[in-house]
Amino acid sequence: MPELPEVETTVRGLRRTILGLTIKDIWTNLATKDKRQRDTVANTEYFKVFKKGVKNKKIKSIERQAKNILINLSDKKTILIHMKMTGHLLYNNKDKFVHVIFSLSNKNYLAFSDMRKFGKITLLDTKTAHNSKHLKNIGPEPLDKNFTYKKLEERLKRKLNGKIKTVLMDQTIIAGIGNIYSDEILWQAGIHPERKVSKIKEIEFKGIFKAMQKILLKSIKFGGDSMSDYINISGKKGKFQLHHEAYRRTGEKCRKKGRSDSESLQTRTSCKGIIKRKMINGRSAHFCSIHQAF
Repeated sequence: MPELPEVETTVRGLRRTILGLTIKDIWTNLATKDKRQRDTVANTEYFKVFKKGVKNKKIKSIERQAKNILINLSDKKTILIHMKMTGHLLYNNKDKFVHVIFSLSNKNYLAFSDMRKFGKITLLDTKTAHNSKHLKNIGPEPLDKNFTYKKLEERLKRKLNGKIKTVLMDQTIIAGIGNIYSDEILWQAGIHPERKVSKIKEIEFKGIFKAMQKILLKSIKFGGDSMSDYINISGKKGKFQLHHEAYRRTGEKCRKKGRSDSESLQTRTSCKGIIKRKMINGRSAHFCSIHQAF
């Protein structure tokens, strides 16, 4: 599933290409009777309402909240898109999994591709969008300028008995972090993914915060992670998967560098650990057997 850096990369691409344009028409071949999608474009009856609500509306602004894309329109309407497992948006580009197409006033189009059809597209009132059922329970943004390590500590401590990897991935605690970045953050911070939040020290919360900021910004710089299905609006893959230290490196040597206690401070030593994989609360975790020892 695309996480914060992938969604942020998509939003930045959309701002460069569709901002200020008008939606002239919309098409879909989705037609589900699944009650869980009754208020999305996948439902044929809702699609009629959605189409009427977005047609001939101008795209005023585009933002991200957690893993959600918000396209704010004229007439105080907001399109919410969640890409879920395999979804991605393409500008003037198509693949065989395209299921929704927005025709734009510049004669180009924005397509939503979703191989597994789990994605969500719905329409909200802009004024109340952030208080809707889709967004109201989401935690703070980790890259927000007002987000500090003390705020991170306070949020994580809401689940003192939770395992740190699981709590980091809880969208009600912190927004936008999933399997990939929880592994990479904990590897960088040197904390075992099964450690209970109650056992984490203040200095370690600082380490998690520093790692979180560094890794999320690094991934955005590299255009997100395309280890699985993610591509940007131009159909190109991101490159953060080339910089993994833990995620899906099972059996490989740990690349962590550290100072040797027995040598001069100028000497750098390599961790002797091996990256291991373990299922934690139904999700895979990748971690070093030495510097992330439990």
